[in-house]
Amino acid sequence: MADAPIFIDPKKCIGCGKCLKGCGFDALSMVASDANRAKRIAQVDPAACKACYACIGTCPVKAITEVKIEVFGTKDLDSYRNIWVFAEQSHGKIADVAFELLAKAQTLQKQRGEGCKLAAVLLGHNLTDEMCQSLIAGGADIVYKVDDPNLDNYEANVYVDACSQLIVKHKPEVILAGATAVGRAFFARVAVKVRTGLTADCTQLKVESTKNKDTGVMQMLLHQTRPAFGGNIMATIMTPNHRPQMATVRPRVFKRGTPDPKHSGEVIAEVLKLIAPQTRLVSSVRNADDVDIAGAEILVSGGRGLKKAENFEMLFKLAKLIGAEVAVSRAVVDAGWCTASRQVGQTGKTVCPKLYLAFGISGAIQHLEGMRASDTIIAVNSDPNAPIFGVADLGIVGDLFEILPALVAALEQQKQ
Repeated sequence: MADAPIFIDPKKCIGCGKCLKGCGFDALSMVASDANRAKRIAQVDPAACKACYACIGTCPVKAITEVKIEVFGTKDLDSYRNIWVFAEQSHGKIADVAFELLAKAQTLQKQRGEGCKLAAVLLGHNLTDEMCQSLIAGGADIVYKVDDPNLDNYEANVYVDACSQLIVKHKPEVILAGATAVGRAFFARVAVKVRTGLTADCTQLKVESTKNKDTGVMQMLLHQTRPAFGGNIMATIMTPNHRPQMATVRPRVFKRGTPDPKHSGEVIAEVLKLIAPQTRLVSSVRNADDVDIAGAEILVSGGRGLKKAENFEMLFKLAKLIGAEVAVSRAVVDAGWCTASRQVGQTGKTVCPKLYLAFGISGAIQHLEGMRASDTIIAVNSDPNAPIFGVADLGIVGDLFEILPALVAALEQQKQ
């Protein structure tokens, strides 16, 4: 059939049925031939066919072939160049994730080769020269600055409009953004508007020469790796036929680089005709428990092993003694013992503290992905086979209800 991933030649098909046995999706059946009603031939159901092409190898007479589908992608791919980083800012302060992405983008820039420039995109109102210079010191060769009253307060519609206009005008090859509340809210909409793909929550990025499976042409593509199926596998995704190649990365996945004040770059002030905001900000109130665990240098983290909400008072006491913040696993949030702002993991925040103390956390893969980049990990768990010991620098097998109070008591005595 014309819209199926495979073509079965009725003149070659001998009706042996071997292809049916090779199909794992029941997409093939035997029907009477139009030319000879007495002869039975194979037929494919396009809706059921998953394009695994196993039937091609099972056909003894080579009657089944793959249908080459014409790829409609971005026109003139070679005109897209340079790597961009969206520099998220709020109230004049650029988010740390922007500098983390600039550091990683410098590596990608070297992999891409000569002629590739690194640019930062800065959107807002009353943007300062200091903000632009900090991005240049962070590695940006160009800062595209859009200073407009409509960008004074974040609104997804206006950000999508500004970013999309810049893409159409300058044609970047790669754009990276932080997987923050802002990045998640508008970046995917940008991808839809410019008709390209987006890989969310990447944990690894690299640019490498890769063969386009559709055209056979070698291309320098961004390999976007992220956990899939609950973290059980790592999927590497590429965008060979559309530009730009877009990806988001959680804060603290990559290390922030050391600023280089000698690095030179240019600031390009873009004047865009933007759509008007559809909402008006009346007031802004910060959540009392909205803590920045991603920025903490020391984290004291607790899991389901603490058994009940009241026991977390010991963690808060320990955190206060050592100048740390309290973090938790998803199981704790699901149980209602703590707010989601303190959650570490794939569905929480990615952290990279100098010291990560884990009490009663078994170490589900989703949690490990959010904290494995910590400089030093110390885990306390009564189960010697707990997965968290696989990433811990120091593992203590024991009862946290004995160890934690003793640690708090020792620190309190030391401070007296």
